[in-house]
Amino acid sequence: MNKLDPKRFSVLAIAVALLAGCATGGSLTDEQRGEIHRTHAGEPVRSFHHFGTLHSWSPVDDSSIVVHTRPRTAYLLTLSGSCPGLQYARAISLGDQSGTVHAGFDNVTVLDRNAIDIPCRIEQIQPIDVDAVREAEKAARDQVSGGT
Repeated sequence: MNKLDPKRFSVLAIAVALLAGCATGGSLTDEQRGEIHRTHAGEPVRSFHHFGTLHSWSPVDDSSIVVHTRPRTAYLLTLSGSCPGLQYARAISLGDQSGTVHAGFDNVTVLDRNAIDIPCRIEQIQPIDVDAVREAEKAARDQVSGGT
């Protein structure tokens, strides 16, 4: 049985990582990503249904967040002000357990074992055109990486 030389393995691992980076195109800044989400956010709605687990979420800045309730369903939540720890949070809780999240009533809470959980009021909810966001992000990455 042939053994792979540790030096060759290291070179191979670096090459694979570089190729993977090239395949994903250029990366976007948080500001670019946030602007794309804001551009493709629709008119404000009063509420949306949320049954327990979020598919994913990401902070846009310290006072807004994108939540995906399903892979193709997302909302831009604008909070009433700066939400401490939001940009670095590993976990959040959203709204209450009723199954519906309401603007002006429900909260985003950053869950941090080392700090007091401070609820941040949801001021506005806007549905996001997920397909348009994906296309805009791809176009922006292509532009960053010098593609057409």
